[in-house]
Amino acid sequence: MVRRRWRSAGSALLRVVTVWMVSTLTMLALAGILPDFQLKADDGDSITRVALTAVWGAGAFGLLGALVWPLAVRALLLVPVLVLGLLVFFLNGSLLLIALSLIPDGRGEAEPETAVVVAAVMSAVASATSGALAVRDDTAYRRRLYRLAHRRHRRGGDDGRHGLPGTLFLQLDGVGHEVLLQAVADGLMPTVAAWLDGDEPTHRLTPWRTDWSSQTGASQLGILHGSNHDVPAFRWYEKETREVVVSSRPASAALMQRRAVARTGDGGLLTFDGASRGNLFSGGADQLALVLSITARRGRSNRSRAGYFAYFSDPANAVRTAVSFVAEVVREIGQSTRARLRGDIPRVKRGGLYPFIRAFATVVQRDVVVASVLGDMLAGRTAIYADLVAYDEVAHHSGPHSTDALKVLERLDRSVELIAKVAEHAPRAYRIVLLSDHGQSPGETFKAAYGLALSNLVRAGCGLPVPRRAASTTSASEARDAVRTALHRPVPDDEEEPEHPEPVTDPVVLASGNLGLISFPDAAGRATREQIDRHHPALLTTLANHPGIGFVLVRSEEHGALVLGAGGAELRLDGDGTGDTVLLSAFGKGAADAVRRSSGFPHVADIMVNSWHDPQTGRVHAFEEQIGSHGGLGGEQARPFLLSPYVLSAPVPDGEELAGAEQVHRVLRRWLRECQGPQVTVVATQDSRPETEAEEPFPVGDGAVQDKSA
Repeated sequence: MVRRRWRSAGSALLRVVTVWMVSTLTMLALAGILPDFQLKADDGDSITRVALTAVWGAGAFGLLGALVWPLAVRALLLVPVLVLGLLVFFLNGSLLLIALSLIPDGRGEAEPETAVVVAAVMSAVASATSGALAVRDDTAYRRRLYRLAHRRHRRGGDDGRHGLPGTLFLQLDGVGHEVLLQAVADGLMPTVAAWLDGDEPTHRLTPWRTDWSSQTGASQLGILHGSNHDVPAFRWYEKETREVVVSSRPASAALMQRRAVARTGDGGLLTFDGASRGNLFSGGADQLALVLSITARRGRSNRSRAGYFAYFSDPANAVRTAVSFVAEVVREIGQSTRARLRGDIPRVKRGGLYPFIRAFATVVQRDVVVASVLGDMLAGRTAIYADLVAYDEVAHHSGPHSTDALKVLERLDRSVELIAKVAEHAPRAYRIVLLSDHGQSPGETFKAAYGLALSNLVRAGCGLPVPRRAASTTSASEARDAVRTALHRPVPDDEEEPEHPEPVTDPVVLASGNLGLISFPDAAGRATREQIDRHHPALLTTLANHPGIGFVLVRSEEHGALVLGAGGAELRLDGDGTGDTVLLSAFGKGAADAVRRSSGFPHVADIMVNSWHDPQTGRVHAFEEQIGSHGGLGGEQARPFLLSPYVLSAPVPDGEELAGAEQVHRVLRRWLRECQGPQVTVVATQDSRPETEAEEPFPVGDGAVQDKSA
């Protein structure tokens, strides 16, 4: 035992000395390259003296980084996230200047801007060296991970259940079943391919069918909380409050979560020792980071801020993520420029802030969420649910089958590989389940195809004046609103639909991918077909007969839920269900049930409009500025996937279909019982979840866990 301890101490000392030597050499090299950085007196010094100066400076910088950096970043916990990402460079540079000032005889000098560069390079090199040494020394690597896991769990209390496996649910946002198969076939996702088609396959792939509202708000709420009742779309208008509810706004997400908890009487999927990372909703977890439904809170214990702190507390993480962020911005500008020069059709505008929003989704959000998941596994959490939004954001603007989007899947597969490797060192075994919340369907936008937005078609059908210059419907996504939240700007920009529309007689027209919602604010309750025909006799006919619209849902006083199509076609969904069944046949199995269910929601719009859909090509027309869209029926958007280990029971018996997010929730509940035994139902609301301290930092490198012990 004593010998092992001495060997362990010697190994740790060797890593510290090695990292110190590499940092010293890096500092010497930078001093030779950068004119504003020197390590010698003005009248010159011997090589030995310069080397000793570098040794002193590198040691002081490393010590300051270990002692001061975590405290400095914690003090900035309430700073907006993207601002924090920039401040870390200046903090790091300041630490270097302090380290240089500690060198005897004032031999170390650097201009402030040069100090930022030197500190960034040295942090990255030191972190990479430390991680490489730790990984090569497998025994030390495992010991360090187990110590970290034990320390984390001891702080949270030991439930005595580490002998049982934990479960990780990793959501690849927006990745459809067919897209996943394409990426595997093209060799872009070797980790997933090995799980499915390796020498010893470990996972099964199961497609599932979404509800009519095929978007993250409805799907993830149903998966995490067991109910997505009264979520008719990504955004909808509520007449009693005259407010627009938008799934990706913090206040709206909190409202949706409270309603789901009240309906089920259950806190959610993750109430038993769970962690929720990067999601719209908490799932009842007590470990929360980057969860939208709680970001409306302000204060030191805000979980979103804590999640970013845990990542940026390592300066090497900040350096690597910032470099990747810039590279992604450049990549997007290059890809969009080439698409424009080639004259690609369909195409949407990709300028303005979009390159930065894409970089946030594909770099910052990915890195922080992956780091949080690794920390959760090393802490031995029982159930983890995390969402990676990178593919969804790129596919909206480049197309779901585009090279741009598929390349994002290639990078996400590397994240999955890293998570799987770290799981081998966790204090308990983990069942890793990959899933998606919806797919995406390609197609030209409604406005590009027909020259006007849905809102202006509605105005024309109502006999209202149409603006000479018809404005397009703006696009929104989880990533765009996550950026606003990270910047402490949860209130939408001026071009978005108003949160409190003026009480006027004009209809409120909203878009959710290829699903449109039309509400008449002055109509008490849901306006019926008969009322609409009396006030706007041409509207329903205009909509139903438009070539870009597949079908229209209204409520009839006489027949209940009624689907309208071109040429006067009608399908009654209530009662005997008579009428033209061809109206919904092109939209796939279960379309009628999905539409009928949504028609019964209290906040369904007066008129629900689903775009045209080509069953041969899978194309739809989004009512937003997206060439890859989801939100309604038609094509791959309604067909996500569930990739589960064979050690878990099959999601559904052979020959049966997995339909609806609520059924997926029941499947995931069953798997948790299989891993952990009977689960105790915990009644909870978002506001009653216990607050916990921020997780200690868990740095992540490219393909390896980085060791900060040095």
